[in-house]
Amino acid sequence: MLVVCNTDGERRDMKTRIMGIDPGTNVLGYSILDCDGNRPTVVMIGVLELKGLPDHYAKLKKIYDRIMSIIDEFAPQQLAIEAPFFGKNVQSMLKLGRAQGVCMAAAVAHDMPITEYAPLRIKQAITGHGDASKEQVATMLQRMLHFDNTAKYLDATDALAAAYCHFLQITAPIMTDKGARSWKEFIAKNPDRITK
Repeated sequence: MLVVCNTDGERRDMKTRIMGIDPGTNVLGYSILDCDGNRPTVVMIGVLELKGLPDHYAKLKKIYDRIMSIIDEFAPQQLAIEAPFFGKNVQSMLKLGRAQGVCMAAAVAHDMPITEYAPLRIKQAITGHGDASKEQVATMLQRMLHFDNTAKYLDATDALAAAYCHFLQITAPIMTDKGARSWKEFIAKNPDRITK
């Protein structure tokens, strides 16, 4: 069972399924993570390639349709989505924000709670370093979750990282001042959450 503490510190057990999304206008990553106890399981991971579509609006429609179909098929209960990072190219930021909004609209249509995570926070949760590379995040997830990844883009593991970050946040918020200061400390405090 997934253990969640309410505001009074009482433990309550529950199962949940989290959808993770790394929004993009050329490649969008998505994942589904089952959470039953302290052992999350990867249900699916993949990417939606959008490069061949004629315009931005066709891409938004494709994103919406695909996210709706994944939600209909896998019935996730929560959405964890990577928040856009602020860059110098305003047009790219607008397009990325629209892609994120379309994903959120699909979740809202299914009454799913949505949580946004900054890329820095996701990287810190997975690797312990906010400046970790996509490759480092993917490698750490592979070690922790032991899943088959055939996706040719790292956007898929970025989506899984968002879902796993959310799992960590709802089970044991380690990203607070009471959390672990290193992976060594985290492992020492949470031996039941690490598999070899």
